Amino acid sequence: MQPHATRTSESDCGEFAVIPANPTALPAHAGGKTPSSATTFPATLFDYNGVLANDETVHLAAFQDALLPLGIALTEADYWQKYLGFDDVGAFSAILLDAGRPADAAQIAGLVEAKRPLYRARAEASLPLFAGAGELIRRRAAVGPVAIVSGALRDEIVLGLSALGVTDVIVSVIAAEDTRASKPDPHGYTLGIAALSKHIPAADAERALVIEDSLAGIEAAKAAGLPCVAVSHSYSEAELYVAGADLVVRDLESIDERTLRALYQKLYG
Repeated sequence: MQPHATRTSESDCGEFAVIPANPTALPAHAGGKTPSSATTFPATLFDYNGVLANDETVHLAAFQDALLPLGIALTEADYWQKYLGFDDVGAFSAILLDAGRPADAAQIAGLVEAKRPLYRARAEASLPLFAGAGELIRRRAAVGPVAIVSGALRDEIVLGLSALGVTDVIVSVIAAEDTRASKPDPHGYTLGIAALSKHIPAADAERALVIEDSLAGIEAAKAAGLPCVAVSHSYSEAELYVAGADLVVRDLESIDERTLRALYQKLYG
């Protein structure tokens, strides 16, 4: 995993520009060493690509077009087997290294910027979204704060959240620009916990439910000490459990509050 440039202060990273429609419903808490008497997960951290947006083929095409001037052909098989779960910096670094090319920071930054409009144009024309994504976000937001932790670029995430019609209930977005390295590094999820701690006690934020689809994402969540439900959009049930998922479901529509309450009780009693 290749580290990449990050912001100089963690305190200014990841805050979403849109304020919740009812901010008084999410009061800020200081401290909080012991969890509240919750009966279900008090907050939620969603991954974006492969969980909310069914856009991995959009990313693949944008990666392919960005690499074309370098004469590097990225196959679909290699993308799914080797590079899924990386952010753009990590993916381009790994692709260049695998191709025997120098992976200097300036070239990688140029490739990231070259890919940005290629993805954006395709996503604006047609952005596939997973069934039940918007509804699940709103159900979880009715329980507690919801944030996004993703290796995608911020403008890509905001585009998808707008398409889902849920920007009013997202309290924070942790994007690729905010983290020191992409998943499986847990930095994004530790930033997510910090963001949630502005709205609920810290001990509750440390029990936020992560919803992921990738092996690297699950590993990042578990390294941050968080519970994780995985959807088998991208990998098999067996692979997701081996990676450390606490529960694997077929799709987002399979996640209901009864299931989550049962999982919470199993994990925390």
